[in-house]
Amino acid sequence: MPNDVTHADELWPAPFRGHTPVSSSVTIPGSKSVTNRVLILAAQAKTPSTIRKPLISRDSELMSDGLRALGISITGDDEKWILTPAALQGPASIDVGNAGTVMRFLPPLAALAHGDISFDGDPRSYERPLGPVIKALEELGIEIEHGNRYSLPMVVKAKGSIPGGDLIIDASKSSQFLSALLLVAPSMTNGIRAQHRGTSLPSMPHIDMTVQMLRDFGATVHVDKEHETWSVEPGPLTGLDLVIEPDLSNAAPFLSIAMVCGGSITIEDWPKSTTQPGDQLREIFTAMGADVALTDAGLTITGAHSISGIDIDLHDVGELTPAIAALAALADSPSHLRGIGHLRLHETDRLAALTREINGLGGNVIEDETSLHITPAPLHGGTFHTYEDHRLATAGAVIGLVTPDVMIENVATTRKTLPDFPGLWKSLVL
Repeated sequence: MPNDVTHADELWPAPFRGHTPVSSSVTIPGSKSVTNRVLILAAQAKTPSTIRKPLISRDSELMSDGLRALGISITGDDEKWILTPAALQGPASIDVGNAGTVMRFLPPLAALAHGDISFDGDPRSYERPLGPVIKALEELGIEIEHGNRYSLPMVVKAKGSIPGGDLIIDASKSSQFLSALLLVAPSMTNGIRAQHRGTSLPSMPHIDMTVQMLRDFGATVHVDKEHETWSVEPGPLTGLDLVIEPDLSNAAPFLSIAMVCGGSITIEDWPKSTTQPGDQLREIFTAMGADVALTDAGLTITGAHSISGIDIDLHDVGELTPAIAALAALADSPSHLRGIGHLRLHETDRLAALTREINGLGGNVIEDETSLHITPAPLHGGTFHTYEDHRLATAGAVIGLVTPDVMIENVATTRKTLPDFPGLWKSLVL
């Protein structure tokens, strides 16, 4: 199904459905978090990997293109990739776009190559935090040219190996800082023993995902959560034949259709067991009034006559915040979304952006440093700006289901993690 949006500056009329119940099933594309972790691990393995149902999106293409620039072979089609490991080689130039996993996961891997590896990206990527990864690599003996900015653009002066060893890192601004080092630790001469030292570590489910996937590829990992310490022993990884799970975080707006319009939506192939943070949607949407059932067919959500407001700490599942905020704006009682200060450093300042855009449609959102207070109010049409943030665009689409004349700016930004969000959305709501 071709994408019906071709230019970033076009306004996309969010489809209006009203309170007409829906009854449909949908297949969500593969998980970005899983796909990009698999690519990093498979690139270090001693044998090829077969990656089935990979995510085909801007973020995963940036990651795969980065690996190819380092000499890794990735062949196949949209249904299956064959990744064949090779000795990493430079010099190379890598575009990270505005992808957090790419800008943070690839530099440690690139340090295992030989030669100068240049990293650059979108303007917003210069503003996103990368310093803890750079500082950690420098402490491990890797030379990096960054003009003392500790951010992009930069050049990794790779010499073929990373000594590894003990490391203290502050990952309080992004769990990806820690994952970036753990994912490459099996290839470090001495492995790594990394301890987080700072304020509360966000997105713990993503750390658990990293640990589980390391073990799946054959790494030995020791976890001491009490002391916030993770140790990975050096050793060879073995390629896998695996199927990428659907992206459960991307399921949030689609599940929201049933909550907003009524009826039911089934997300096919929802895993029975997973480390994806999006799995917590089952509990969150139940608390907001939906009926949720996990069956062999997938996850089915059935909406109630109204949406209940919620008081919830989203510190571990911050990426779900935009979708939950959209529902909270349409609820029948106030909501308090807490523990999400780290979202100010994502693709955009998501707290400020959600406040500005929902209020721009007549909403009543008050932000403080780490939370959003959302009191439902009558909404009206208008332009919903997205700040090149895919989750802002999908949040606007949810509001547009029952708010006439909502125009989404740059809905094409959803291609970051969804190949054709506009087409898939229309197929379900029109």
